[in-house]
Amino acid sequence: MFENLTEKLERSFKILKGEGRITEINVAETLKEIRRALIDADVNYKVAKNFTDDVKQKALGQNVLNSVKPGQMMTKIVRDELAALMGGTATDIKLEGNPAIVLIAGLQGSGKTTFSGKLAAHIKSKKGRQVLLVAGDVYRPAAIDQLKILGQSVGVEVYTEAGNNNPVEIAENAIKYARQKSYNTVIVDTAGRLAVDEAMMQEITAIKAAINPSETLFVVDSMTGQDAVNTAKEFNDRLDFDGVVLTKLDGDTRGGAAISIRSVVDKPLKFISAGEKMDALQVFHPERMADRILGMGDVVSLVERAQEQFDEEQARKLKKKLIKNQFNFNDFRDQINQIKKMGNLKDLASMIPGMGKMLKNVDIPDDAFKQTEAIIDSMTPEERENPEIINARRRERIAKGSGTTMADVNRLLKQFEDTRKMMKTVAGGNFQQQMQRMQRGGTRRR
Repeated sequence: MFENLTEKLERSFKILKGEGRITEINVAETLKEIRRALIDADVNYKVAKNFTDDVKQKALGQNVLNSVKPGQMMTKIVRDELAALMGGTATDIKLEGNPAIVLIAGLQGSGKTTFSGKLAAHIKSKKGRQVLLVAGDVYRPAAIDQLKILGQSVGVEVYTEAGNNNPVEIAENAIKYARQKSYNTVIVDTAGRLAVDEAMMQEITAIKAAINPSETLFVVDSMTGQDAVNTAKEFNDRLDFDGVVLTKLDGDTRGGAAISIRSVVDKPLKFISAGEKMDALQVFHPERMADRILGMGDVVSLVERAQEQFDEEQARKLKKKLIKNQFNFNDFRDQINQIKKMGNLKDLASMIPGMGKMLKNVDIPDDAFKQTEAIIDSMTPEERENPEIINARRRERIAKGSGTTMADVNRLLKQFEDTRKMMKTVAGGNFQQQMQRMQRGGTRRR
């Protein structure tokens, strides 16, 4: 996501490198490169032009401190203006009424149904609400079955009506059902079309009028670039939705839709989605995204993801084991599972400042731990509990059992020992205080 734009923006800032001060001449040259980079990223031309005009005005009116170089000052200005362009601050989903009703709209293939499942999981786990999913797409043959599977995977009931092809009636009946069963949140998935058409608009408008949702979200595929922005505008003119959801960001290296959409439709980008997993949904934070676009990472989001998987009781037990040098392969496997739950490895690494650029051409597969897990699984319970007993004969057996080589097993044992030493050093300090400092750091920046 944004890889190409990040690289081009970095090149444009180099124009100011070594300059003693910001002038109209060197700013003009830098902004020309920035505008070109934005347009190449599929940002709307008018948005890119207005953006660089705003940056120029800010840059020329800026008194550059002696301790700040022109290139650094320009980076900060661009970062602040990018954040403002994308909305400034995160906008929370509105869950008002009893039940709160969320209507999902968008084109066919945009990822509406998958997003509906992800949103149900998000609202259930993060907000502690009782969620009912409604299968309102009566046209796509597999839509209802897909939603049922997603609902089952996240532990949410899916409301369907066999034989009823009227989505307005289905939505109304679902809300009555939700009240009877004490659900306080209803998410209505609706049908999409291959293009914006009058019948589609009339149907979604009729559903909205009938159920009066507290939140209407427009879901759009980010990989369609400017088409995504244009479609959002057409939908908004008719539907007046409350927010936008960008899906499939993992396949979009340009990111133009994320930057353009707020200024074109004047509605906040509320969620971004990357990947098929049900936890691959993020609240959109413009400031954090601006940091990532400029290669500054996103430490706050990384800490938040770690906190979601952090178990205090488990951490206390782990600390005791580390201090006593009792950390074993069962604990090592648990730590791997914690990291896997946090999301895509390359995405996590890109949140660390500077790592995004280093990993640009590096492929980190989702199953990066597969070999490690196979080796651990090939150990006996005694070997996992007491790694010290793993001699040459045992290593050979483990290698055969896991389909790896002796060199692979030796490498893992070395990594394990290095990890154990490092973690014992960390535990020797105040492990709990370090975690609390991370939490406070995340809270302050939010």
